[in-house]
Amino acid sequence: MKEFLIRWLITTLAVMGATHLIPGISYNSTGTLIGAALLLGIINALIRPVLLLLSLPFIIITMGFFILVINALLLLFVSAVIPGFHVEGFWNALFAGIVIGIISWILSSFFRSSDGHVYPVTHHPQIKQVEGRVVSED
Repeated sequence: MKEFLIRWLITTLAVMGATHLIPGISYNSTGTLIGAALLLGIINALIRPVLLLLSLPFIIITMGFFILVINALLLLFVSAVIPGFHVEGFWNALFAGIVIGIISWILSSFFRSSDGHVYPVTHHPQIKQVEGRVVSED
């Protein structure tokens, strides 16, 4: 549950950052922003993998750039479903998807460790002592 809340907070901050950086994206209230981030997170977790799998030939042909188109379309879908969250056009959605991805990646790096679990920044795993033999040449 803690991991979900951290991920939701990161997505909310990333969407808020995109609304401040991209002029064509806006929200009416904080509740709208939180709802849009929640829906975007659910869509990214459930629907996006299916879309990526179905569009795999386009992703390969465009060397991955088609993923940006999928992200933009999902952001446009969220704006159509959530009243009060506005995305004006495809290009604004495309640039917002890039900004959301970058901000989310930066913020996630503060919480995700190499083992895939989510930890606060202060987490330091214990160093394991390794027992072994030392071979010396005499």
